[in-house]
Amino acid sequence: MTPSMPTSASLPYWRLSGFYFFYFAVVGALVPYWGIYLKSLDYSSRDVGVITAIILATRIIAPNFWGWLADKTQRRLQIIRLGSFLAALVFAGVLVDQRYAWLVLVVSGYTFFWHAILPQFEVITLGYLGNNYHRYGRIRLWGSLGFVAAVVGLGWIFDYLPVGYLPVFILSFLILIWLSSLSFHEQPTSGTAVPGKGFMARLLQPSVICFLVASFLLQFSHGPYYTFYSLYLVENYGYSPMATGLLWALGVMAEVLMFVYIARLFHRYSLRQLMLWTLLLSGVRWLVIGYGAWSLSLLLVAQLLHACSFAVAHAVAIEIVRRQFGGGHQGQGQAMYSSMSYGAGGAIGALISGLLWDFNPAHTFLLAALAAFLAFVVSCFWLYPDSSPQVLPRYE
Repeated sequence: MTPSMPTSASLPYWRLSGFYFFYFAVVGALVPYWGIYLKSLDYSSRDVGVITAIILATRIIAPNFWGWLADKTQRRLQIIRLGSFLAALVFAGVLVDQRYAWLVLVVSGYTFFWHAILPQFEVITLGYLGNNYHRYGRIRLWGSLGFVAAVVGLGWIFDYLPVGYLPVFILSFLILIWLSSLSFHEQPTSGTAVPGKGFMARLLQPSVICFLVASFLLQFSHGPYYTFYSLYLVENYGYSPMATGLLWALGVMAEVLMFVYIARLFHRYSLRQLMLWTLLLSGVRWLVIGYGAWSLSLLLVAQLLHACSFAVAHAVAIEIVRRQFGGGHQGQGQAMYSSMSYGAGGAIGALISGLLWDFNPAHTFLLAALAAFLAFVVSCFWLYPDSSPQVLPRYE
């Protein structure tokens, strides 16, 4: 059996799933509670926005450097292990001091190594899956479950303990990521590079440029949500940390269900159609949160739309990168997507939302909605990764 067509027995399903679980447990601890933690240290909204932007800004440079190194050396697993170990080591500095300059230094260092991990692990996962790439969603959903476990568990814990314990939990999850990485063997990249068509030639295709611009705008639109959503509900509308955690969890559970059935959507709709619906519904979601947070019912609807604004968007993006970049450029392709979307888009979105938040939180979400709608308009004209749905193997 060749590496491109692994059997169910050869696929390390639980080890792959476990890695995603621990990785996104870090995200589940960081995204909803990091702003609250910084506020507990008496930092301003501007400071919160800047530190959050740094977390995302390192994703602009770091993934591209590590992706280039991984494609050149083909030692992705060693890079993942090194990145996860050093990320945990550097993040431990948060326990030493919480002064602003020190936090900026620690956050910059730890995220530079942390952002080495996921894009290269996506390549390893696709290498294990081979032609069974339609099973990606069934593995990736465990990352969503890790996020839920962290959000709900910490929401319950912080009803009884001070949020100052947050760095201890994040450090524990980082150590578990490193330990999980030790259970894998180096996996050959599926596919080979197309002769005469290098990375830059692929990158400069109009549809790829449009895809990256749309991804940038979509993650820019997530800036207020990832940076201030918990604070918005707690400080402006009196929701408890536990209630806020449950709302985060609802969104991610919708995401989990979408990952379970995403292969069926790929079978029925083209990537272009799925991307357009994702961008449109994302804009609607930010409007509902910005101007309807007073209503729990509206917030529930907005969180269910997370299935589109994240799950569908991510699965479509991973598939577009897989098709557009051959095996020899998979690492750089995944890294470029990560840096342009979650890196540049997320960082600028977090920074601008931090600068605007104290003026009017609702209007900040309006800006997010406009960014998503702009991505929709751009994609209507220039995004054409597919003209028809993908024919997939049978569902498993």
